[in-house]
Amino acid sequence: MGKMQNEGKRQNEIFLIIKILFAMYIVTGVILIMLAFLLYKMDLSENVINIGVILVYVISGFLGGFIIGKVKKARKFIWGMLIGGLYFLILMAASLIFNKGLGSDMTHFFSTLVLCIASGMVGGMLSS
Repeated sequence: MGKMQNEGKRQNEIFLIIKILFAMYIVTGVILIMLAFLLYKMDLSENVINIGVILVYVISGFLGGFIIGKVKKARKFIWGMLIGGLYFLILMAASLIFNKGLGSDMTHFFSTLVLCIASGMVGGMLSS
């Protein structure tokens, strides 16, 4: 393959990843809006909200892994882990920007990282 073909292929992969991440964040936004509506209407407890946020991570990560696995067809679990990890990195960057730091709860930080990567991996593995 020539240098131009490699560059074109790399650009296509980057564009694919950006599109999938965009889809993941659209799903994240929709679910968070539904969760906020339920909180408003039903006065949900903090535990229920925390479970809902965890489900957002898992559903979005799974979706991203599933989509990239469908497209890539090879090493699907690795691609799923990659997309889940990128999703987490964007979440972390947003947290750094809006909260002016990560906070002191490193358990939450690492559990969120594991949830994002694992759900992306499972989504990739189950895409056939």
